Amino acid sequence: MGKLVLITGGARSGKSTFAENMAKAYGKDVLYVATSIPFDDEMRYRIQKHREQRPPEWETLEAYKDLDAAITERLEGKSAVILDCITVMVSNLMLEEAMDWEGMDSDRINKVEEKVKSEISKLIRTAKNSQIPFVIVTNELGMGVVPPSVLGRAIRDIGGRANQMLAAAADEVYLCVSGIPVKIK
Repeated sequence: MGKLVLITGGARSGKSTFAENMAKAYGKDVLYVATSIPFDDEMRYRIQKHREQRPPEWETLEAYKDLDAAITERLEGKSAVILDCITVMVSNLMLEEAMDWEGMDSDRINKVEEKVKSEISKLIRTAKNSQIPFVIVTNELGMGVVPPSVLGRAIRDIGGRANQMLAAAADEVYLCVSGIPVKIK
């Protein structure tokens, strides 16, 4: 049975660095799952910087949905999997469904959330059924003011519930604050 580690925290809290160091401790053959989409110049730059920081022997999978199948076919010979990050994955899934959220009714929002929960459930099952550790990075949501937009509140709510699913299934959970990881489970 695979080990599932969830690492959460705010933006620039040290989550990714901590996850990468943890994965390195498991071995050199890491599968790095990157969930970002290069939709503008700034995001392309950020993705390139992340690529340059990773060890060259790590395999990178750039995807945000149907990860259960994509990851499973790449697990042979791997020492660990890093997924960075759930919040971006959730946002991509949500925006794939609709770009204009301001007029969206709660029934449609609930259907989008069910799709996200299904993806998270499949990811958890894949991690638990593997023989290697999965290190999953996410952003801690909802610690600030209530977002003023429907989309902002939906990302906070759906992403927050996805985080709760992952934390409940995780063997270990860490909260990173100012570069300091604190084990909370």
